[in-house]
Amino acid sequence: MIVTSAPGKLYIAGEYAVIQPGHPAILIAVDQFIRVTLEEDFEEGSISSYGNVPILWTRNNDRLVLDQRDNRLFYIIAAINIVETYARELGKKLGFYHLKVDSELETNNGKKYGLGSSAAVTVATVEALCIFYKITVSDEQLFKLAALAHLKINNNGSCGDVAASVYGGWIVFTTFDKSWILDHDEKTTVTELLLKEWEGLSIKSITPPENLKLIIGWTGSPASTTRLVDNVNDKRIANHTSYKEFLKNSKKCVEKMILAFKENNINEIQNQIVINRELLVNMGNDLGIVIETPLLRDLCNIALKFNGYGKSSGAGGGDCGIVIFKDNDHLEELISEWGNCGITYLPLKVYNKKGDNIE
Repeated sequence: MIVTSAPGKLYIAGEYAVIQPGHPAILIAVDQFIRVTLEEDFEEGSISSYGNVPILWTRNNDRLVLDQRDNRLFYIIAAINIVETYARELGKKLGFYHLKVDSELETNNGKKYGLGSSAAVTVATVEALCIFYKITVSDEQLFKLAALAHLKINNNGSCGDVAASVYGGWIVFTTFDKSWILDHDEKTTVTELLLKEWEGLSIKSITPPENLKLIIGWTGSPASTTRLVDNVNDKRIANHTSYKEFLKNSKKCVEKMILAFKENNINEIQNQIVINRELLVNMGNDLGIVIETPLLRDLCNIALKFNGYGKSSGAGGGDCGIVIFKDNDHLEELISEWGNCGITYLPLKVYNKKGDNIE
């Protein structure tokens, strides 16, 4: 039996701008996971996801065919198809297996926290299939395989969430030229795409200051990242000047924050968090899109009372907010005030692949 896992993620800064190559974002991996269990069979396969009844599948001309369709399986199927295409290119014989997915990235009643479950399940599935077919991959190759699968389902994002799930810890990410990948996808083998340099792609680990405390709150309202990003992409063309200014200012802000990490300057990190929050709110206002909901605003404003500086995380419109503190002396008071207005404290830690979880 093969068991793999991939962590969820949260954005710290650089959302929306990171969709464009050359514009950095800072992300973390969190210690909540998607787990994939794979067990070999010789006659049929099945996929069981998120507690659902297993769905049987078979093959037709070496392509996986489901007996029925479940929308939540799209990323799993895409991951399987990418790895098995790669496996065939390597001369591997395709097999059958039972694949089961369990998630810590949503509540017991199925509400997502906004921790990047689609990316995590893609990464964990790709890794499990690589082990099954005895394909050794580096972190970069694992990222590329998962990114190729992810783009099959959703090509409007940056794949920063995929990078966080693969590399873990705190990372600085800039995306690649997706149009180049999509253009070459149908006429280039997976093997060749893995060997090529993906222009613009950069994934680098950074170390937070020792006294930096990251606190996470959940608004209880799941948001659709795909829908929000689609809205921004649709409307930014009509607001080209303001969006171009947003991109420039976001890049400047995140680059200053990266420097502050290197200099162990928590005050400056907090200052840039405030600036990034304002940039995102103003961008949303310019495009007529709600990024900072009333609860996310409350989350940030309550934190300010205790010298914490926060912002929405990811696409906004609900889901999570993050707060940067120099200490957590007022954590109990913060949690109490958040709770009074409907915000849930998530006691998450940053997950590092080496096995150490840090505050």
